[in-house]
Amino acid sequence: MPRTRGSMSGFTPDSCGMKSIFITGAANGIGRATAELFWQQGWFVGAYDLDAESVGTWAQNKGERAIGGALDVTQVTQWEPAIQQFLQATDGHWDVLLNNAGILADGLFAEIPLARQHAVVDVNVKGVMNGCYAAKPHLKKGARVINLCSASALYGAASVATYSASKFAVRGLTEALRVEWHADGIHVCDLMPIFVRTAMVTNMTQVQSTKTLGVHLTPETVAQTILRAATDSHPQIHYLVGAQTKQLQFAMRWLPESLLSLVMRKISGF
Repeated sequence: MPRTRGSMSGFTPDSCGMKSIFITGAANGIGRATAELFWQQGWFVGAYDLDAESVGTWAQNKGERAIGGALDVTQVTQWEPAIQQFLQATDGHWDVLLNNAGILADGLFAEIPLARQHAVVDVNVKGVMNGCYAAKPHLKKGARVINLCSASALYGAASVATYSASKFAVRGLTEALRVEWHADGIHVCDLMPIFVRTAMVTNMTQVQSTKTLGVHLTPETVAQTILRAATDSHPQIHYLVGAQTKQLQFAMRWLPESLLSLVMRKISGF
């Protein structure tokens, strides 16, 4: 597994009280923006991605407070070596796991090849499960797990049905582990942004709701909320990102189901 680390003569984050974060899907988009922000805030950043060259170059340019490595989140056997590399760099200190890696397939459910939809589940659901499971033995009291969820986990999103379903699964896992790991002092939470200006969203061609609602959030905005989730003294379980996400939650709470369904059809162009 390729790894890149700056010169670190005698340096360990734990020895100087520095906080550390392990980020999946860190080569671009929200993952890269988060890596940049946390590094700027003085954290030690472990950046992991299928694109080992990109995260490796990024880490090399950042020097002693960053490390980069290859990680396919769907491959269980790749998690432990990546974690051990990260923990070696941090002298065993680990504050935050950010399960950010995710993919999307857009279009009508019955017209998207099933293999592609299975891949969405593998990355978005199994990848998060793998990360949580592999990290748990290494997380200590006060550590946090932050899962990238989505506004599509509030109400099923047409034209991205399997993606939406995968994010419902992430939400359910987050809520369950929040309860299970409470006694261990490990906080589990998720973020629910609506459309974000990333390559994953801009490459969508079949989702009318992006045209109806627009794409207003940036990766940097989401990263700021991730920082908040990582540092809040009393972290929430769900962080709603963007005014439209909050409006959707409000509508779900107060609109009758028949009217809510009509609104969602109008937004989605059905």
